[in-house]
Amino acid sequence: MTRWLVLHARARRVPAATATAVVATGLVGLLAQPGGDPRLTSFAAAVGVAAVAVGFGGHDPELERTAAFGWPPRRAAHLLLGAALVAGLLLAVGLVADPVAPGAFVLRDVVGLAGLAALGACLFGSRAAWAPPVAWTGVTFVVPAGEDWADHLLGWPVQPAGTTAATAAAVVLGCAGLLAYSAFGCRR
Repeated sequence: MTRWLVLHARARRVPAATATAVVATGLVGLLAQPGGDPRLTSFAAAVGVAAVAVGFGGHDPELERTAAFGWPPRRAAHLLLGAALVAGLLLAVGLVADPVAPGAFVLRDVVGLAGLAALGACLFGSRAAWAPPVAWTGVTFVVPAGEDWADHLLGWPVQPAGTTAATAAAVVLGCAGLLAYSAFGCRR
């Protein structure tokens, strides 16, 4: 069992993803100031999720399809563990340094962005799965935040933690991504 996990982790680029997520969150810890701009935390979550998303597909999809076990639980576990890693790192920054954002904000962003990356894996493949979360977060840097409900939906990664529309958007994206990726996997 241990050997299988090690081989699976290497095939899914888990060591590189973990290192990238640690560096991204470490930089946020150095750059962020308490009560500062939430876009920095959102971008760190997007970079961490993007690092995890690159490993959503293996090196040989045809070989994986011949496996004698079901992939949906393994895909779901990969996505959930990757999201937990990114959220845990961002929350750990708050324990070591000043909190960069409230815990609810971090969890909401990681859930939504991980779901967006999973949807990207289903639509574009694992090589481009990083693009949707990074692009959506990048758009929030240039689109002004308004008070309209549509602005709350489009700019959900940078809305305050108690915003209902932003939380709903993140939960819908997270659940849709988890279900689609678990059921269908990456695009070939």
